Amino acid sequence: MYKVYFITFGCKVNHYETECMKALFRDKNWEIVQALEEADAVVINSCTVTSSGDSRVVSALKKARKALPEAVIALTGCFPQANPEAATKLTEADIICGTKVRSRLPELVEEQMCSRARLVEVSPYVKGDAFEPLKCTRFEDNTRAFVKIQDGCDRFCSYCMIPFARGRCRSKAPELLREEVCGIAENGIKEIVLSGINLAFYGQEWGVNLADAVEICAGIQGVQRVRLGSLEPEMMTDELLRRLAAVPELCPQFHLSLQSGSDATLKAMNRHYTSSEYLELMERIRSFFPDCSFTTDIMAGFPQESEEAHRESVEFISRAGFAKVHVFRYSRRKGTVADRMPGQVPEGVKTLRWKELTEAADEMREKYLRSLVGREVKVLFERENSPEFHQGHAPDHTLIKIFRKNPEKSLRNQIISVIIEEYTHDGCIGRPVGDID
Repeated sequence: MYKVYFITFGCKVNHYETECMKALFRDKNWEIVQALEEADAVVINSCTVTSSGDSRVVSALKKARKALPEAVIALTGCFPQANPEAATKLTEADIICGTKVRSRLPELVEEQMCSRARLVEVSPYVKGDAFEPLKCTRFEDNTRAFVKIQDGCDRFCSYCMIPFARGRCRSKAPELLREEVCGIAENGIKEIVLSGINLAFYGQEWGVNLADAVEICAGIQGVQRVRLGSLEPEMMTDELLRRLAAVPELCPQFHLSLQSGSDATLKAMNRHYTSSEYLELMERIRSFFPDCSFTTDIMAGFPQESEEAHRESVEFISRAGFAKVHVFRYSRRKGTVADRMPGQVPEGVKTLRWKELTEAADEMREKYLRSLVGREVKVLFERENSPEFHQGHAPDHTLIKIFRKNPEKSLRNQIISVIIEEYTHDGCIGRPVGDID
């Protein structure tokens, strides 16, 4: 039996696709191994959102080749799709393929093992490309499954390589989603996280929308929670929100990508909303989900960002009431509009702005966690990582811990009511309602 080792970079969609590729190799009787040194083949599923991400991919590729000079190494994912010329120059990789032919990856690896001829299969996306036929029903974390239902993006934000790495918007057919989630539920997984590159645009070619996907998942026996991945603040109509609010299994957590609290910066980014429209959407969502939480992403140091624009972002964090904010520095990407803009912000200024945004985000995070004290929440407990605590996540995705009285007892994959008693820097600590031992 041949053995394959996976290295994954990037977003939850990438991690889902890795699980799908693992399933493809298992179907060909390959063994998935956890140690690089044991492998006959290595698959590197890459990310290209940032230039530092590209560097990490290249470093991992060189490290794998040095450790395994005779193994077959395949480089796949967004990096070769968006940068085929650069990827092809990486001679450490025996197979170069992008984000279009991964369903054939086991065959490509076996072909290379026989011929030892280098294989390069990267073709550009064209309008009308179909959704990639990948699926997975088995996940290493058997409490939660990420399911990709949408791929690609039509928005072309000025800083982003995703349309080049992922193509245009397209979606998984509803019947294929139902089939996949049925298999996941049969394996005992209770929470489904719907993921995509531009998730709110799900289903346009099928005449459905995101609410249909949520309803499909919630209607499958064994599924007790449905969660949404990152959303762009578009397409979230009142009718969609009304349907979503009618699904009790839906977790009331919304990750609405912001990027900036400055209208001038949002326009330069080619984002399709203003800061006031974003706030108005938050209020509309709250009207349907009174106890919901909001998380977001904010970028520091976008080209031409003035000190005033930066201050607007800092103030926006404090005004919006986020539960958590991911702050990151702008990274130039060759081939994007933003890379060619004048007024690039110096790295030192980016770092100072990142620190200020992070401080505001930390204050908001503490305020949100403090507000949870005294609430009763239902927690889905996960793998036991600590001898001191059981831990899992509430519907709003807050990390909840309870003290472990019996080290031999596991609560993994159980949903238990917990009263929150205190907050910490990374979540909350509570006590179970009733006896669990």
